[in-house]
Amino acid sequence: MLIGKVLGTVVSTRKEPELEGLKFLIVKACDFDGKPTGGIVIAADAVGAGPGEVVLYASGSSARQTAVTQNRPVDATIMAIVDTVEIEGARRYVKASAAD
Repeated sequence: MLIGKVLGTVVSTRKEPELEGLKFLIVKACDFDGKPTGGIVIAADAVGAGPGEVVLYASGSSARQTAVTQNRPVDATIMAIVDTVEIEGARRYVKASAAD
């Protein structure tokens, strides 16, 4: 899995029938502090993520392993919303609502 930050949404009213009902989000790879670092992907959302959230996503055949994306033609899927990232006992990222 990869870590990224949701930048926004993609709306498509005309699409392949297999993609009906999926929400698509723009995800930019980020570091463990939540700071953008890499490329951008369009990912199907399997967990209800939204703009500004740090997420875990998978690409390739792993992206089609969720209940939402099973056997659908997607190449990236958001599979988790990150609450905290801790490395060697130090918290590197804490979601704003998780800090309260």
